[in-house]
Amino acid sequence: MADLPTRDRADFDNAERGFIAKPSDALIKASDGKVVWDCDAYDFLDGDCPATAHPSLWRQAQLCAVHGLFEVTDGVYQVRGLDLSNMTLVEGRSGVVVIDPLISTECAAAALRLYRDHRGERPVTGLIYTHSHVDHFGGARGVADGTGIPVIAPAHFMEHAVSENVYAGTAMNRRALYMYGQLLPRSPEGQLGCGLGMGTSAGTVSLIPPTVDVTRTGQEETVDGVRVVFQLTPGTEAPAEMNFLFPDHRALCMAENATHNLHNLLTLRGAVVRDPRTWARYLDEAVTLFADHADVAFASHHWPTWGRDDIVTFLSQQRDLYAYLHDQTVRMMNLGLTGGEIAEAMRLPPALERAWHTHGYYGSVSHNVKAVYQRYLGWFDGNPAHLWEHPPVKQARRYVECLGGASAVRALAERYIGEGDLRFAATLLNHAVFADEGDSAARGLLARVYTRLGHGAENATWRNFYLSGADELTGGPSAGATDTASSEVLGALTAEQIFDSLAIRVDGPKAWNERFAIDWHLTDLDERHRTTMSNGALIHHVVPSGAGAELTLRLTKRRLLGLLTGEGGVDDVDHDGDLGVLRRLGSVLGEPKVDFAIVTP
Repeated sequence: MADLPTRDRADFDNAERGFIAKPSDALIKASDGKVVWDCDAYDFLDGDCPATAHPSLWRQAQLCAVHGLFEVTDGVYQVRGLDLSNMTLVEGRSGVVVIDPLISTECAAAALRLYRDHRGERPVTGLIYTHSHVDHFGGARGVADGTGIPVIAPAHFMEHAVSENVYAGTAMNRRALYMYGQLLPRSPEGQLGCGLGMGTSAGTVSLIPPTVDVTRTGQEETVDGVRVVFQLTPGTEAPAEMNFLFPDHRALCMAENATHNLHNLLTLRGAVVRDPRTWARYLDEAVTLFADHADVAFASHHWPTWGRDDIVTFLSQQRDLYAYLHDQTVRMMNLGLTGGEIAEAMRLPPALERAWHTHGYYGSVSHNVKAVYQRYLGWFDGNPAHLWEHPPVKQARRYVECLGGASAVRALAERYIGEGDLRFAATLLNHAVFADEGDSAARGLLARVYTRLGHGAENATWRNFYLSGADELTGGPSAGATDTASSEVLGALTAEQIFDSLAIRVDGPKAWNERFAIDWHLTDLDERHRTTMSNGALIHHVVPSGAGAELTLRLTKRRLLGLLTGEGGVDDVDHDGDLGVLRRLGSVLGEPKVDFAIVTP
């Protein structure tokens, strides 16, 4: 902290600039009374930084906790702090265009109510999704029903939204529970936010499919009289993402490509590795395209930046940050260093280290370096010893045996704790726990180590993972992940995406000896599809061909979803052939486990 401009209050001034009002009710609830979001949960941040928090992270949390309705510029408003992301509203001729309607329908509806309380009952006349992550589309049906208005998104939005939230949704959501500290208490000892915002809401996730695709940079659309000029930025913070300028408002939306922290190249919840080289080039392009036409730059998280010079400085430093991490990682990679070695050796230029917005509150230099390495060379570091290692439990038992047993491992860990080497103490104790999950002494000691590591972390997601890991060690795995594959989201999928999501539920060994074909006639869409079971794989054919199937079903897309999610029986489905084939398919489908262990065997 000594080299940082601790007396500079510009970020606090910007975070509070344009403030209009907070919600009248701090609690946002679902229809069943469940609390989805608590605006006052972080009031404790008004105090001085305690010993249980990194001072830089405490400062970031204080900034992110500033919430309410804000005027960005004439006709442009933001609701911040009612979910992980911001909801931006741009006033048009007859209504308002909504950008990024948060995660939950309940939070999005509350944000829209707050806006209307102070700006009037303007109808929503358009929706814009900046990119394909759930905190930027999940609350869509809280502000609109999807009929009669344009819904604009970057090209391939649906492909990537489904990939993350349906196909790999269970595993990602389980890990996101730890990353965002969803089950941790909001307190100086617990969750302080996640660096990018305060946390994730726990309401209903929805999805209204886009009606207008942005396919090129320079594409211009007009929504309710509001002109928007787009810059397509695929492969940056999301596989499908875009920045855009409102030229008549001189306001630039940077999506999630430039926020007030170092972002992730490979998020801890899991995702496709992002490309920092491309990311830096799109940031540079944004400066070239838009800097002379914008008086304010805002994003899907954090607070805006006002003034051309400050916008250019901010975007240029963000550009340099990702370019430097990419180029220096590849340089050292070509010297023979592994990802872990480069992560320890990497240092940012002093000018970047002195800027608050380059700090790793959400992403981190260490993990981003490893992500670049993975993007180019994969998980294998070239050492044959790592080609065929034992899985964690078997490896741990052998380590503990070599070290002289569990008591010896705990004693060694205590020694390293005393020396301040918490990193290696965690490594030793992790082996002890995986060697014997019933070793309560090792579990308790490891929980203490994780707690100390969490309290010392500048990175909010590291803190949340450490503290959530400590909770699992002392209390066992807990359920509670947000359901991003809700019936609302599934209803937005194409038929092909539905069948793809079905294929990943097939228990391969159970289906090895199954051979059958089912034709699906979706009557409301006038589409015909075929699925065949072959060698444990469910193959989808867009155009049925060849010999007839054992079963032909005629049903609507909604009825198809009901069948596949276990809602309703099969006997009343209009069909030809053997309905037993459908039951055979059901018998080899497995259910994902939403509460699998992460830091214990």
